[in-house]
Amino acid sequence: MLSKNNSRSDSKREFIAHVKQNPEGIWIKQSLEDHLNSVAKLAGEFTAEFGNKDWGELLGYWHDLGKYLPAWQAYLMRNSGCDPNAHIEGNNNRPNHSTAGAVLAIDKLSKVLDKASKLLAYGIAGHHAGLPDWYAHLDTRLLDDTSNLNTKELDLIRNIPEAQKFIDLPTPKTIPSVFSNTSTNEKNANGLEQLHLWVRLLYSSLVDADFLDTEKFMNPERFTERGDYKSLNQLKEKFDVYMSEKSSNNPLNKKRDEILELCRDKAKLQHGFFSLNVPTGGGKTLSSMAFALEHAIKHNKKRIIVAIPYTSIIEQTAKVFKYGTDDDEEIERRKRSGKLLFGEDQVLEHHSNLDPESENYKNRLASENWDAPIIVTTNVQLFESLFAKKTSSCRKLHNIVNSVIILDEVQMLPPEFLKPILSVLKGLVNHFGVTVVLMTATQPTLIGKIGLDSNSFEGISNVTNIIDDPDFLSKEFKRVEINFPENLNETKTWKEIAGELKQYEQVLCVVNRRDDCRQLHSLMPAETIHLSGFMCGEERSEVISDIKQKLRNGEPIRVISTQLVEAGVDIDFPVVYRALAGLDSIAQAAGRCNRENKLAQQGKLGKVVVFNPPKPSPSGLLRKGEDACKSILRTNNIEELTPTHYSKYFEHFYSNVNEFDKPEFYNHLVKDAANSIFNFRTFAERFNLIDDVQKSIIVLYVSKRTGNSSEKFINELKFKGPSKQLSRKLQRFIVNVPVYIFDQILKSNYIEPIQGYYVQCDPNLYKPGIGLLYKEDDWIIGNCVV
Repeated sequence: MLSKNNSRSDSKREFIAHVKQNPEGIWIKQSLEDHLNSVAKLAGEFTAEFGNKDWGELLGYWHDLGKYLPAWQAYLMRNSGCDPNAHIEGNNNRPNHSTAGAVLAIDKLSKVLDKASKLLAYGIAGHHAGLPDWYAHLDTRLLDDTSNLNTKELDLIRNIPEAQKFIDLPTPKTIPSVFSNTSTNEKNANGLEQLHLWVRLLYSSLVDADFLDTEKFMNPERFTERGDYKSLNQLKEKFDVYMSEKSSNNPLNKKRDEILELCRDKAKLQHGFFSLNVPTGGGKTLSSMAFALEHAIKHNKKRIIVAIPYTSIIEQTAKVFKYGTDDDEEIERRKRSGKLLFGEDQVLEHHSNLDPESENYKNRLASENWDAPIIVTTNVQLFESLFAKKTSSCRKLHNIVNSVIILDEVQMLPPEFLKPILSVLKGLVNHFGVTVVLMTATQPTLIGKIGLDSNSFEGISNVTNIIDDPDFLSKEFKRVEINFPENLNETKTWKEIAGELKQYEQVLCVVNRRDDCRQLHSLMPAETIHLSGFMCGEERSEVISDIKQKLRNGEPIRVISTQLVEAGVDIDFPVVYRALAGLDSIAQAAGRCNRENKLAQQGKLGKVVVFNPPKPSPSGLLRKGEDACKSILRTNNIEELTPTHYSKYFEHFYSNVNEFDKPEFYNHLVKDAANSIFNFRTFAERFNLIDDVQKSIIVLYVSKRTGNSSEKFINELKFKGPSKQLSRKLQRFIVNVPVYIFDQILKSNYIEPIQGYYVQCDPNLYKPGIGLLYKEDDWIIGNCVV
């Protein structure tokens, strides 16, 4: 930290970073020197985690160098109200304060690091506005009309004695961590591919340090609410007690215990990529946490991040980690007794469906920068943040360094984004101390060459299997008998399928299309449950909870659902029907059958029936999955699903995928890395894991369980306007629809715009139990008049 006594002037002028007024009306000032020193110290601590403390410190010292400009000081004093008479030249617009430090970084680093001189400029120039592209964004700010550095503002600051000690700081001595511990050949092949990630983690370290120091001054009460978590050692003690109490002697739990011990044993190995290939119902959620805790403690990792494809699974998984169960009634009993697993304030659940009022304040703060010990989040939140441009999204990224990431249901990673996703995972593992666990019952082939010929790329190498013989384990866990159609060219009608389903008191049928779901449901008895993505999140969560309760009570229940119940939703039917689809989807559906092996008491297996529906899967990746499955079935007599079958399936599936790099990762973030030229903003705008050809509709729905009403929140939106908190409340009542359906609904005047959102205005548009109705002939669906 730079001393205040190094000034060249005995009569120092006052340079301010922030001002605030206390309750007594007295103005309190934070000096610019104190702010630069504090941010540098904190950013240096963050970047020290990956061996580049000096780079982080320099970012901190230079990020607000432009605040030394007299114009900025006058602006701050006048606009805060601290000195309304402060003289401002020209107009009253906010002066730029981030360009001068970026210009200084290029000016000084170009003399010793040549092409690397731009690396610090991205973070300094974008610490408020977000990571920029070099061309059309950063170059126009930093260069003059002759393509030379525009040093006009910097030259003014160079004449200010109080700023001189920051300007005179030496350039960094360490090399970027992506180039350390690699051979010369690897530097180009690997280090340059990951240089964008290193810049992004520097940026994250700066913006979080800046936010935290500013918050400490402006809102100390909020700042003191942060942190104070239990150590991973303490959490492991709670976990071990919970697991010892959970242990039982039934055969299924004995097998789960064996998996648990394998996870604990393999956790001793060095950090890297691990594969946890466990059949559905094998207890992988808790076993993976056992691995992560053991591994993190042994190798000094800071936190555990669990990323999951669907919010419905996240809610379930987060409940298990917080309370030790996902049963709502049992959760209330555990809360009353205080017998929780990790507890609510130790597990950060971070996804769009959360109601802010249901979160404690500490967790709301932790969602900003992920400083909690255990994070449960979505693939979308994790990977879109890793390629983001916004400060709010990037702020948490430095806290991923030296962590354990568990990718649950890894087969759900979207193929068209696979190249950038696997690249950034390799970067985190190779250069930033991260261990990644690829977890699923249906492990995709992500090792070695992926795809065919010119449409191929190198996947992951050196993956350690936690389960040594997953095929044998799969046979040990056999709980279902699976029946594939004898003739793959012969389809069944929905009436025929409905007739078969009516024979069973407890049965789940999973289909490929929302239209299929409604059509089949219309042919079933009235009490049959319908479940699809055209139901809002609030209703889906309630329906899934009701399904679980009825199954626990042994009540009759028939469910017709789209694929949303497959990946990780913990339900247990004796009979499951599945429309023909990808082999991974069929396996996931089979995982909802005899999950707890209750039928073993009767000497029976669960029954899984795969049928050929009237229409094939929708075109695109779903159709490719179905075609790959048919190809495997034509050449293999499959009586039980094993990891070997999944490997063959994914090889076939990936060979038919048209693209693995939809957002053009190489062109935007790798091609010009040797010249430190990146298109951060452009790539972030292209990297959307959720298809952006969908639009959102807020529907009218009242929760039977909680009484929450979307109408209340819609009225708040109408009369008070949008806010971040309100947006997250409304998220529970949103249905996402393709653009062509949205346009049809809008044209029919079933929705109206309110404050930038589209809201249901016709009471017939949404039917509880069915969801969103989007065609005129939906007003009568089978035996349901809607």
